[in-house]
Amino acid sequence: MIAGMDADSVAGYFRSKSILITGSTGFLGKVLVEKILRVQPDVKKLFLLIRAPDVESAKLRIQTEVTGREIFRVLKENHGVGFDNFIEEKICPLVGNIMKENFGLDNSQLKEFSKDIDIIISGAATTNFFERYDVAFDTNVLGAKHVCTFAKKCPKLKMLLHVSTGAKS
Repeated sequence: MIAGMDADSVAGYFRSKSILITGSTGFLGKVLVEKILRVQPDVKKLFLLIRAPDVESAKLRIQTEVTGREIFRVLKENHGVGFDNFIEEKICPLVGNIMKENFGLDNSQLKEFSKDIDIIISGAATTNFFERYDVAFDTNVLGAKHVCTFAKKCPKLKMLLHVSTGAKS
């Protein structure tokens, strides 16, 4: 929680904000996406960075790995037949990868997209403690570095929240 803020003021803070979320297909990521959409339906846009070959594949990943999950049941019941339209309006898939500089976006995409971001929630990471060192390093260290580098290019950015994986001793 943001220091000095209760749950209602945090939800209010997200109103009309555009938020980039990395790691949205992970356990915490999908919980976060659902919670934001449920408690603050007036969020402007959730940009979800998704590893995929194209936008259609990214949309399919979001449907199967995020919004199609049981955790979205309450939101689906609340919106009824308007659920798909609500999701289409609020969630924007962004095809990219945190392991690549600028998420692998070309300069025109990067410039257009970066000017809209108010908040970045960086949750992408490997949580496999048996992952090869180079893969874990690229995801958990270089990925965080790329998010920070991107954040510097966002003129409206008000907050960067980084969620780290646990460490095994």
